[in-house]
Amino acid sequence: MRLWMLIIATIVLSFISLFIGAIDIKPSDLLDLGSEETQIFLISRVPRLMAIILAGAGMSIAGLIMQSLSQNKFVSPTTAGTLDAAKLGIMISMLFFTNVTYTQQILFSFSFALIGTLIFMQILDRIKFKDAIFVPLIGIMYGNILSSITTFFGYEADILQNISSWLMGSFTLIIAGRYELLYVSIPALVLAYIYANKFTVAGMGEEFAKNLGLSYKVVLNIGLVLVAIISTSVVLTVGVIPFLGLIVPNIVSLYMGDNLRKTIPHTMFLGIAFLLMCDIIGRIIVHPYEIPVNVTVAVIGSAIFLIMLFRGRAYAK
Repeated sequence: MRLWMLIIATIVLSFISLFIGAIDIKPSDLLDLGSEETQIFLISRVPRLMAIILAGAGMSIAGLIMQSLSQNKFVSPTTAGTLDAAKLGIMISMLFFTNVTYTQQILFSFSFALIGTLIFMQILDRIKFKDAIFVPLIGIMYGNILSSITTFFGYEADILQNISSWLMGSFTLIIAGRYELLYVSIPALVLAYIYANKFTVAGMGEEFAKNLGLSYKVVLNIGLVLVAIISTSVVLTVGVIPFLGLIVPNIVSLYMGDNLRKTIPHTMFLGIAFLLMCDIIGRIIVHPYEIPVNVTVAVIGSAIFLIMLFRGRAYAK
């Protein structure tokens, strides 16, 4: 898998994304800077593209970090309860703090995402049977428990519809001024690349890392904080996008191995290209309407996930 091929695919899909929508915009329309098409392009299409790029890169790298630290290829923010914990934090902030500001909601969601991920990692430390498929199933059950708590209290307080509409993974409402929170994932991505070698060593096990003089707990906590930051920014801006952080790192690792310093660029661009493709499909199928990107990602991603499950079971035998 060549990096330049992924970059070219990302550029082509980005160009297509900019000129697909309910209102037809052609490149020639942009020559008139005062036209309605140009305003729509700058206010809606460009911010949407930036949101897709940041979300695709962020969730893919978050999944890569989690898979390395947990030593399991089927772990991601989707299958480790991270996104569900972030949703629970949003619900609690809406339920118990009615006058909470947007910044405070971000802090609530980040805190719960971090705590939820830490709890999942503690669960992994305590289980003895760490089968490649058994671990993510535990994570899915754990996430479902958190999601059920969110649904129950949201239903009781009659705010379930607000939570559901807010957290539906979609770029439909992304315009200038509504996606800038995603920029906080950029420093997290830079730090992920800086700590890539340490994450790789930590992924070989605590004892191995300590023998090499690495502070395992510090590296683990840094990785989980980065995952929480990225997941929170995506959930609060776009909503929940399933499977993205699960399948993209696995596809890259098949060709590139497990050295994070080498796989991070490939994972980032493949994640962007995959999310762009799913978004474009959702905008074309029922044009001029569109299907939320979480639906198209879920359909394609679940199919790939099932293939990985069966493949993992075949290798286990």
